[in-house]
Amino acid sequence: MTMKASKVSSFFQKYTMVLALVLVTVFFAWRSGGKTLLPANLNNLIAQNGYVFVLATGMLCCILTGGNIDLSVGSVVCFTAAVGCKLMKAGWAMVPTVLVMLLVGLAIGVFQGFWISKVHVPAFIATLSGMYAFRGFSNIVLQGETVAINNEAFLNVFGGGANCYVPDFLHFLAGPESKLNVTCLVAGIAAVVVFAALTVRKILVQKKLGISQSIIGQIITTVIISAVVIWLTLKLSKLKGIPTVLIWIALVLLIYNYVTTRTAMGRHLYAVGGNEKATALSGVNTRNVYWFAYANIGLLAGLAGILTAARAKGIDPTYGEGYEMDAIASCFIGGASAYGGIGKVSGMIIGATLMGVINQGMRIMAVDTNYQRVVKGIVLLVAVMFDVLSKRQKR
Repeated sequence: MTMKASKVSSFFQKYTMVLALVLVTVFFAWRSGGKTLLPANLNNLIAQNGYVFVLATGMLCCILTGGNIDLSVGSVVCFTAAVGCKLMKAGWAMVPTVLVMLLVGLAIGVFQGFWISKVHVPAFIATLSGMYAFRGFSNIVLQGETVAINNEAFLNVFGGGANCYVPDFLHFLAGPESKLNVTCLVAGIAAVVVFAALTVRKILVQKKLGISQSIIGQIITTVIISAVVIWLTLKLSKLKGIPTVLIWIALVLLIYNYVTTRTAMGRHLYAVGGNEKATALSGVNTRNVYWFAYANIGLLAGLAGILTAARAKGIDPTYGEGYEMDAIASCFIGGASAYGGIGKVSGMIIGATLMGVINQGMRIMAVDTNYQRVVKGIVLLVAVMFDVLSKRQKR
């Protein structure tokens, strides 16, 4: 294989899912007559898939430790939401209710992490048990009924009310006849400026340390991502601006991107997935790394429960079913390895977005639910096959 062919092959391996996302988006835009790209549908895409981004972030931490997964997160989402809805129905204020929901999720994650990390129960079995148990607890708490939420503050802050958007603090900068949300536009521009500055800083550090990286490739990637962000904020500014759920998603993604790339625990997650024995011999307590991963996904399941309850303005015993599969699929489609040790938050974002676009596109086109499941299953299988074949090539 020539060097040029090798570079082309490497490019397609690195950006396969990005290209797939672009092609799928264009396909559904074409087939729906542009409906999928309307501001209202883009807003719905964010709101309906908020739980996917949150849960997939936690699932990525588990997968990094060696391809481990958490099958209980859908049930934990339902249970934490059930507890929160019951508390608010009893008259609890928003802040203490949210804290209890997060603590319940964290406690469940710590509990399951204990069995996995300290007692050495296989993660699949421990979380499968949790999936059944917490689904049962959800039914017990809800007594088989739907519980509605009437707390307007909760709905607005977490994305379930008519006013669940960041207020346009800068509307005075636009003309009186302007219908654009100026705060949304400014936030998008600010995000692009910060991202570009970080990219320049990264390139300068690489040159200083003599690290060989394609500067042109990094610049092209930055330009494309910046263009997408500006386009998205322009679309959202034509509706009501930034949905509050997007703020929570962004916070989770930024925090965990930092944790996985800039902290010792993040490096330990990758190390355990790459070679657990070697990591243990280097002095790392690998059992605590597993515990950390499962405590994190429990906490994020609590947050996903909050977002789900706000989105639905209530909860019933069936909520959360299949959530774990959406989170797992997003990670693997986004490039996480089924063997562990490989995967990024940025890749997971691509995977979750691709799943969301497929779901919404087929829904707008009125595709039968059963066929939707078939398509998602095929997409997941292709992504995992690509991972397996890539590893065989390298060997």
